[in-house]
Amino acid sequence: MAVPCRELTGLRRATAAAAWPPVPGRRGENELCLAPFHHRAPRQQQQQPGRRRQLRRGVKAVAAISEDLPRLAAPGKKGAVEGGGRPEKVLMRAALTVRRKQKEDLKEALAGHLDALWDLVGQSVALELISTKIHPRTKKPMQSGQASIKDWCQKSGSKGEHVVYTAEFMVDSDFGEPGAITVANRHHREFFLESIVVEGGLPCGPVHFACNSWVQSTRELPTKRVFFSNKPYLPSETPPGLRELRDKELKDLRGDGTGVRKLCDRIYDYATYNDLGNPDRGKEFIRPILGGKKIPYPRRCRTGRPPTDTSMLAESRVEKPHRIYVPRDEAFEELKQGAFSAGRLRAVLHTLIPSMIATISAETHNFQGFHHVDNLYKEGLRLKLGLQEHLFQKIPLVQKIQESSEGMLRYDTPSILSKDKFAWLRDDEFARQIVAGINPVNIARLTVFPPVSKLDPAIYGSPESSITEADITCHLNGLTVQQAMDEAKLFILDYYDIFLPFLDRINAIEGRKAYATRTVLFLTQAGTLKPIAIELSLPPSQPGQPRPSKVLTPPYDATTNWLWMLAKAHVSSNDAGVHQLVNHWLRTHAIMEPFILAAHRRMSAMHPIFKLLHPHMRYTLEINALARQSLISADGVIESCFTPGPVSGEISAAYYSNHWRFDLEGLPSDLVRRGVAVEDASQPHGIRLLIEDYPYANDGLLLWSAIRSWVESYVQLYYPDAGTVQSDEELQGWYHETVHVGHADIQHAPWWPTLSTPDDLASILTTLIWLASAQHAALNFGQYPLGGYVPNRPPLMRRLLPDPERDAAEYAAFLADPHRFFLNAMPGVLEATKFMAVVDTLSTHSPDEEYLGEGRDEQWTGDAAAVAAHAMFAADVRRAEETIERRNADQSRKNRCGAGVLPYELLAPSSPPGVTCRGVPNSISI
Repeated sequence: MAVPCRELTGLRRATAAAAWPPVPGRRGENELCLAPFHHRAPRQQQQQPGRRRQLRRGVKAVAAISEDLPRLAAPGKKGAVEGGGRPEKVLMRAALTVRRKQKEDLKEALAGHLDALWDLVGQSVALELISTKIHPRTKKPMQSGQASIKDWCQKSGSKGEHVVYTAEFMVDSDFGEPGAITVANRHHREFFLESIVVEGGLPCGPVHFACNSWVQSTRELPTKRVFFSNKPYLPSETPPGLRELRDKELKDLRGDGTGVRKLCDRIYDYATYNDLGNPDRGKEFIRPILGGKKIPYPRRCRTGRPPTDTSMLAESRVEKPHRIYVPRDEAFEELKQGAFSAGRLRAVLHTLIPSMIATISAETHNFQGFHHVDNLYKEGLRLKLGLQEHLFQKIPLVQKIQESSEGMLRYDTPSILSKDKFAWLRDDEFARQIVAGINPVNIARLTVFPPVSKLDPAIYGSPESSITEADITCHLNGLTVQQAMDEAKLFILDYYDIFLPFLDRINAIEGRKAYATRTVLFLTQAGTLKPIAIELSLPPSQPGQPRPSKVLTPPYDATTNWLWMLAKAHVSSNDAGVHQLVNHWLRTHAIMEPFILAAHRRMSAMHPIFKLLHPHMRYTLEINALARQSLISADGVIESCFTPGPVSGEISAAYYSNHWRFDLEGLPSDLVRRGVAVEDASQPHGIRLLIEDYPYANDGLLLWSAIRSWVESYVQLYYPDAGTVQSDEELQGWYHETVHVGHADIQHAPWWPTLSTPDDLASILTTLIWLASAQHAALNFGQYPLGGYVPNRPPLMRRLLPDPERDAAEYAAFLADPHRFFLNAMPGVLEATKFMAVVDTLSTHSPDEEYLGEGRDEQWTGDAAAVAAHAMFAADVRRAEETIERRNADQSRKNRCGAGVLPYELLAPSSPPGVTCRGVPNSISI
């Protein structure tokens, strides 16, 4: 039953089809009808296996105006009154859906009441329609004249999440189709405008504007906001009435490159990473600038903050809890912010208290046994540290938290322990995690033996590995080394070149010890991998001299077993550092930022490619800004918890300069580059995997193919030939600026793909969407479930292997108590608990997550063909998820199914909120 809108606010979204067309015979009382909403399944049902659609920010309201309105003149017909004279006037109405904050502080509540009073005296929200046509006489876009929202004050007390407001316009009957609408917010505070629907007897039907943007008060930003309809237009196809507005909006978003950005600004610009250090705190907090000829690096979003007091080259910092600038619409929305804050709270509780205890007791707490590690997940803080009661009396906060926050101080048991508590001790599990763990993107085929470094031998000594044929031949099932290589049976995890140049500086840090590691693995007949040699290298004492190195092979007695365990721990520590600094941060977060900045600066919201990319850019600038503030900054979480410490940024930059190539970041190209796949046109994805049971690659290729098919079908809708790609100045401007400004330090690299044909465009876009969605998910959401048990995957090591020649007393202590030596080589309690708290937060899906194949509201585009293509993409993603579920039940796939073996779900697209070790969001949002 239709109900007057003034009696309903905050209703859930119904389909657009249900909301339109207007019901005939309604009287013109400016009533607004909201379409009925559909019953949703209970939460328990929604989270059953299979495709899960999450409740996201409630369900948006879509407004529709019910009464009949006079029809505008159809195209080609004049709207003048019979006999000549002025065109007759017709009525148009707009319905605006505004999303309200669910939690307001006192200041915001008072501002809301003030806005309602202000509205009564005429200081309201003013709108103006812009036609797609230009006036035949003035040659300017046809405009409706301003109209104010009429019912803001009356609805100020509405309790729903969504409120629908109305405005009326009188326009000439030959006004044409509204293509844009301007909004001037003359209230005191911003509001979040989700959508606008304009109806008025238009031949084209209702016109939808998908806004999803904060509208600032004109006191903050005096210019009007412009929103374009959801119809996509290439630049050359822009209707005459919108061309000037299209150009002006992009100019405003680019800014002029000067000034300090305010939090309410919407300006996208570039800067180097000159804000990671804080020289004002002391020399130990100085960090090099990442970006520029000296240390090439991608660019980040400019904030315009002034320099520090002690260095004009370093930008002053904004420390938490103060917000760091990102364009206003890039900031976390309320649900996401709430989830992130809750995670932060847990991190504070898990980290603050061990810090206090470490300070008060004036000693470093080491784990005394593996059962003490287990107590992190069982008894909680009091028992896990073995502290005496009197110590707690010195920290009243601890006692209060224990009394009021039951369970808050207890870590969740990581998934890696859920099926087999001792699996991490086995070699096959160590190897399995290389292809089905947190960092499955570094294993490569071994084609040269011994392995060879690309570092300068004049500085780092002989490039050849110390691993010999004699070390590994007995582990090759009767094959020679050459035969094993020829049959694609040998693989390597090689971190030698990444770590060796930095080891002297790392090992000079108190409590940090590292090697540059190489691990050789053999592919068994069962399709699983086993490690057969680990090389641990240190830099030469003088340039060009022989370097110290150890080669360890699978153990044969008690002593070699403990040494082998320590060697695997050092490999895992190398792997954790490369995973976090290179594969996760650099190759997804940092690489994407210039593409996102350039998209906002160079492509209009009307551009079809911007519409395609938009959901894959959500929240990335905000999470990257938070990373600069707390994670990758001097003395931040990454430096505190991972082996590289203060040289973390330089390791990341060295990889960018020496190894990163955009043309090889797509999944098939990366697999071929690493030699774990070969091109094969007869295979479904055009390549054949040499490790057939490679869960990351197997599942990744399903999603890669779905993304590629979707992008290709979408691109074909707008670019039938090379000429249309080459003549699109916005598209070309986006790509050119990304390469020449966002990645300026490597702009002249010969491997940058050209953008000349529809195939070129589809390839570039497929890679970007892959990196933002599936690649990031594979590297991020397993961090706590698979890495939260520190002995399995230590983020840092504090001791080198015991050596009787280097330190006889230490070696004797190792022989006397290898268990204690191993635990003392691991991170201490403080480092471990801080690391666990952070990766727990980073592994969490927020309630408003938008997953691959989802996250498109009904009116994201006005192109029905694009909507249909996306529906096919969503179906492909669902099929991929079903295939992944079948694979996880296939006992022939031993890397994902078996006794005590975890299923591989990191690329299963859907997920409920929380730490789930599955789910592929559209964008890099955490």
